Amino acid sequence: MGDAFIRHIELLGYEKRFFPSQHYVYMFLVKWNDLSEKVVYRRFTEIYEFHKVLKEMFPIESGDINIENRIIPHLPAPKWFDGQRSTENRQGTLAEYCYTLVNLPHKISRCLHVVNFFKVRHDDMNPATDSQIKKPEVFLLPKDSKQSLTDITGPIVLQTYRAVADYEKNSRSEMALKAGDMVDVVEKSENGWWFCQLKNKRGWVPAAYLEPMDGPDESEEQEPNYAGESYVVQKSYTAVEEDELTLKEGDTIEVIHKLLDGWWVIRKDETTGYYPSMYLQKAGDVNSVKSELRNRSAPPRRSTIRNAKSIHKQGRKQISQETYRRNSKKYIQRQRNMQGNSQNKANVIIEKNEPQENKAKAQPAVPPRPSKDLILNRCTERTRRKIL
Repeated sequence: MGDAFIRHIELLGYEKRFFPSQHYVYMFLVKWNDLSEKVVYRRFTEIYEFHKVLKEMFPIESGDINIENRIIPHLPAPKWFDGQRSTENRQGTLAEYCYTLVNLPHKISRCLHVVNFFKVRHDDMNPATDSQIKKPEVFLLPKDSKQSLTDITGPIVLQTYRAVADYEKNSRSEMALKAGDMVDVVEKSENGWWFCQLKNKRGWVPAAYLEPMDGPDESEEQEPNYAGESYVVQKSYTAVEEDELTLKEGDTIEVIHKLLDGWWVIRKDETTGYYPSMYLQKAGDVNSVKSELRNRSAPPRRSTIRNAKSIHKQGRKQISQETYRRNSKKYIQRQRNMQGNSQNKANVIIEKNEPQENKAKAQPAVPPRPSKDLILNRCTERTRRKIL
């Protein structure tokens, strides 16, 4: 038998999981050329990373050289907060994507990248669980939706953004902008570079130069998480601005706020500051930082764009660096106090009990000696003789 390949991929629905934290995974039924059928579970962030690598492997078919040659389907970028509504609404797009993917030329649909991604993994068979946390909730696609793709699919609507200042491109892959230009965002990368199209032009643009049409505050931008996520520095960077951090390759840090312009607020020990997200990689992940990204310069920050005036009247919500530092220190101190309390809990209980255990027990009161008349009237003959 020849090399394994996929005959069909069917989206079954999605699962809401609660361990190690709440997240969503899509369920796919994968049918192989040996007639076997396997169910696999994938997060959308995984699917999107797979999609980006596939486009890099086939630049002609992805339209990077000429948009007219594109046959690899589009896939919207993940949102910073993937809630249940966005997970559910994305099912039609994913179903159409898988259908198109399997029907691409064999050099794409049967390449190792596609085959390996949909192979059964260990966690597909034995997902990580915790007996104390409630079981996953399963949401299956309606049977009628599976019979016809037209029932669950629709056009992929690109988001429109507006340029807040002029931008001159620095490489062939970028696109120049004039303040007020309206662009459609095809792909949002968390490194701060977004792939946009403007009429017949396409290219990468710094996210800092763009603002959404529906308001000055990014609805996709998450709130700070002072608990922090562990990341490893993949490329050294020397601070240029006062509120940035200088780090070396291999340093371990904690990300406390992921900003859309590609500059994340991180914590190193008790120090906080900004650092280019494109030079960071989540701890424990396989090395996924592309060489072209590591050699590329970091995008400009929103606060460093000269003469950048928001078209909206209301200013964009910002958090001061002092607020980051203060809240981060409060969190670190609170965690230390909690750890100290848990370690000393047993000692505290003992100390509370010790005074009770060491306290001298009260002696019973000695009853008064009965009078002679009482003994003569109530006691036995033997007792009466002793006092006579």
